[in-house]
Amino acid sequence: MKPDSIISLDHGSGGLASQNLISGLFLKYLTCPQLRDLEDCAMLGEYAGRIAFSTDSYVVDPLFFPGGDIGSLAVHGTINDLAMRGARPLALSLALIIEEGFSFASLERIIASVARASEEAGVAIVTGDTKVVPKGKADGLFVNTTGIGIASHRHDISGKKAQPGDAVIISGTLADHGITIMSRQAGIDIGGDIQSDTQPLHRLVGALLEEDASLVHVLRDPTRGGLATTLCEIANASQVNIAIEEDRLPIRGSVSTACEMIGLDPLYLANEGKCIIICDQDGAEDILQLVRRMPEGRDAALIGWVGEGQAGRVSLTTRIGGSRLLEPLTGQPLPRIC
Repeated sequence: MKPDSIISLDHGSGGLASQNLISGLFLKYLTCPQLRDLEDCAMLGEYAGRIAFSTDSYVVDPLFFPGGDIGSLAVHGTINDLAMRGARPLALSLALIIEEGFSFASLERIIASVARASEEAGVAIVTGDTKVVPKGKADGLFVNTTGIGIASHRHDISGKKAQPGDAVIISGTLADHGITIMSRQAGIDIGGDIQSDTQPLHRLVGALLEEDASLVHVLRDPTRGGLATTLCEIANASQVNIAIEEDRLPIRGSVSTACEMIGLDPLYLANEGKCIIICDQDGAEDILQLVRRMPEGRDAALIGWVGEGQAGRVSLTTRIGGSRLLEPLTGQPLPRIC
């Protein structure tokens, strides 16, 4: 296809146009042998351990943003969902729903990004699917990725496992992805070095679990709803109280300024390359230092503790010594207008 071509319904027909799209674009970048076999199912081999399985769909707008795009986001997001249960990602699927008229050049750019993200993470795309829908029936491009992983350890890492006395660690700065996307949606150029934090976290998690898996009770990536909503989910699932301190929260100055400009709370904005680690307090300092030695966790901070107070309650101690109750997000975090 020519670079200025667009996707037509023929490309989703299953005929020659579909085959040419697969061979001329997808297999140009996605080189895993299982995928190149073009079977309806990939055979992965034999592995020892518990199977982890996750799927997610991506409808981000805009498709391209500072720090990433819908392709790398989809790869990283599914890898991270597996990692948050302590699993080592083995393979991914990639399914695309493309709107008729979508730019071939944009599709190639996204597939190239998927290939780079997959290769850098060491997790192959082994199977996939493509559908084309009539113009007006989608919003350009929707992406679904499914991941399979293996948890070779027997320790159950879950949102239900936070215990009174545990420490709460965040692996890096907050709200980078959320403010990047929302400022673009609002058409606001806030300048600075703000960009998405999308990145895979499986190597960071692997290093944690190799050190001592029993110290880690909860892993969770605070994506939609941000840190505050995710902590509320954990507090409810574990029936504990969580208290964090504002002074300890790692938020870039440029992000904080941008949130103030738009009227958004960074605690409720999405993160795509950070994780919450709730761990045994006795090992917290060692875990924090280990995370900071990893490139994905150099800005990690210990931000609070788990307590025995009112179950499901999450509170923030402010810089002036007050206390603020953090409720889960109930809808889209819209900018303040007055």
